[in-house]
Amino acid sequence: MNQPQQPVEIWRLKLGAVLFGLSILLPIAGVPLVAWFDFSTSVTATVTGSLLVSAEVMGLTAVALMGKSGYALIKKKVFGFLKQYGPPNKVSRLRYKMGLAMFLVPILFGWVSIYTARWIPGFESKPFFFAVGGDLMLLASLFVLGGDFWDKIRSLFIHDAEVRFPVVSIGKDSE
Repeated sequence: MNQPQQPVEIWRLKLGAVLFGLSILLPIAGVPLVAWFDFSTSVTATVTGSLLVSAEVMGLTAVALMGKSGYALIKKKVFGFLKQYGPPNKVSRLRYKMGLAMFLVPILFGWVSIYTARWIPGFESKPFFFAVGGDLMLLASLFVLGGDFWDKIRSLFIHDAEVRFPVVSIGKDSE
């Protein structure tokens, strides 16, 4: 039998939300900060590993503290906020073509740069900046392409998915 969901006590919800936020922020801010300091490799690895493990423990503690209903409430609010600023489902043809170019350029550059590195100015001395730039362009392209593109990518992993091409008429009289 399903039991009615209990309302979460407000202090548990707030404390759980703070712990959950810290569990996300700790690896994002802590790991680069540790790497920035000039620690030995073993100290850096130990501190980084500790940060990642403690972030996981904090996340699980937050979910346990909030309970199922509290976690569902936080998830609903966060995804509602993100959906508001997420990519639209339908985009114009020009935007779609620009998004495809933004999607393909970093991938093709990654393949070609291995063979042409000596002819790309600054690539051999600072490949990190090219990699980060390509990754950011690839991520931005996913927002430019819109929500329908996510469905197309998702369909690659669904065995029974079928392609349906739009009907294109060639000329005024053909239907």
